[in-house]
Amino acid sequence: MYLSIEEPTKKISKEAVKVWRLSNTIGHGIGILILGALLFVDFYFDWKFWIGWILIGVTGLTALSAMYSIFIEPFYLQKTWRYEVDTEHVQLKHGRIEQKHIIIPMSKIEFVSTHQGPLLRKYGLYNLGIGTVTSSHTIPAIPTEEALELRAKIARLAKVKDMDDVAGEEQ
Repeated sequence: MYLSIEEPTKKISKEAVKVWRLSNTIGHGIGILILGALLFVDFYFDWKFWIGWILIGVTGLTALSAMYSIFIEPFYLQKTWRYEVDTEHVQLKHGRIEQKHIIIPMSKIEFVSTHQGPLLRKYGLYNLGIGTVTSSHTIPAIPTEEALELRAKIARLAKVKDMDDVAGEEQ
C-alpha cells in the first residue's frame, strides 16, 4: 500500500539569488583574470599561434558560462527549490528541466548540520545538511532562525543523538 505524499511547498530565501550571483561572480572573475593573464603572456612571449586561438575560445566560453551562472541560474534555482519536513520524512525537490524529488525517511537520517560561510552570513542564511549512511543532501539558503529550528526538529524526529549525550554514555 502506497501512501500519497504531498508535494513540498516551502521555498528557500529570495536572498539566495544575491548570494549565488556574488559567489558565481567571484569564481568566474578569477577564471577570467587567469585567462586574461595567459592571453597577455601569449602575446608578450609570442607563443605558437594555435595557443592564442585556444585561449580566446576558452575565454569566450568562460564569458558565456559566466553570463548564464550570474544572470540566469540563480533565479532559476531559487524558483524551483522546494522542501518539506514532517514526522515521517524530509522532501527535497528542485529543477525544472532535470527535476529531482528526493524523499529521505526520518529513520535513515544519521546527522543534520548547518553551514554558514561569509556570503551566507552577510545575508543571514544557512545551508542545512542532512546525512544518511550512503549520502548527504543540502537545503540551501534558509534564514537563520528557520534553519536552526529545522535542524533541531529533524534531529528530534530522526532521534539523532547529541554529541554531549554520546560522550556521557561512553563514560
